[in-house]
Amino acid sequence: MSVKIKRIGVLTSGGDAPGMNASIRAIVRACSYHNVECIGIYRGFQGLIDSDFEPLGPRDVHYILNKGGTILKTARCNEFRTKEGREKAYQNLLAAQIDALIIIGGDGSFNGGMALSEEFDLPIIGIPGTIDNDIFGTTHTIGFDTACNTVVDVVDKIRDTASSHKRLFFVEVMGRDAGHIALNAGIGAGAEEIIVPEENLGMERLLESLARSKKSGKSSSIVIVAEGEKLGKNVFELGEYVEQHLPDYDVRVSVLGHMQRGGAPSCFDRVLASRLSVKAVETLLEGESNVMVGLLNDQVALTPLKKAVKGHSPIDQELLRVSDIVTI
Repeated sequence: MSVKIKRIGVLTSGGDAPGMNASIRAIVRACSYHNVECIGIYRGFQGLIDSDFEPLGPRDVHYILNKGGTILKTARCNEFRTKEGREKAYQNLLAAQIDALIIIGGDGSFNGGMALSEEFDLPIIGIPGTIDNDIFGTTHTIGFDTACNTVVDVVDKIRDTASSHKRLFFVEVMGRDAGHIALNAGIGAGAEEIIVPEENLGMERLLESLARSKKSGKSSSIVIVAEGEKLGKNVFELGEYVEQHLPDYDVRVSVLGHMQRGGAPSCFDRVLASRLSVKAVETLLEGESNVMVGLLNDQVALTPLKKAVKGHSPIDQELLRVSDIVTI
């Protein structure tokens, strides 16, 4: 991989996350700063197969810093999962004279990039863009902070209704395999209980906690539930179970869903996206590849893509302890 980088392709893949546009903007402008051409690839890996490419200059990414979603779009692509599909994608990259690729996405996107790199010796850099914050090698992924702020804002509004009607609200947030959003937003919104997939607290503890809250004088409660929690089949079943065993509570369920993916990125996510993206371009130009650019100890750091994909992003045990203390 000693080829001189003259043209860098960038794509977004997987679920969209606030800050992806800020990342695209920084990549395009870093390329321009270093006299390298940047090529936008639309619809993720599907765009590679369809040769859906467009040169991007500094003015093409004007006014996208504050926009959610991704101007390059994202899509599923089953064809790319096949060797023939990846061969077609690589031939399109060769025809467009694209020397290297920056992928903004999660572990599934990184796996696709690694396959392309291993089979065709193509320089690849990964930038973690997912609201779930479940990528090893970075304390924050692009979009996580914004998603947490969105949840806190919504829960603050739900609490107004909960307290007015003396209700118990179960609020489901995203996090199929990771409870980072639930834990951070739960503490930020002052939830009475936080349920995450990493910690199976059991139904009895939940009932005891809610009964204790009621006895302490709380007339309403908020329970934040990560969608991957293991206590019940789903949050509605969980709500029904609690209502059956604690009939004094008037239970309601709110599923926040995809609203957590949308909206203007926070200042933190805009700055994070800019830092990681400039580093991604410069890392390629320095001759290094097959790494993910992340944030560790507030410093931009590189992690091998294989390690980022295979590693585990553990739940913060200190935050779990803090949540136990502040929810009494």
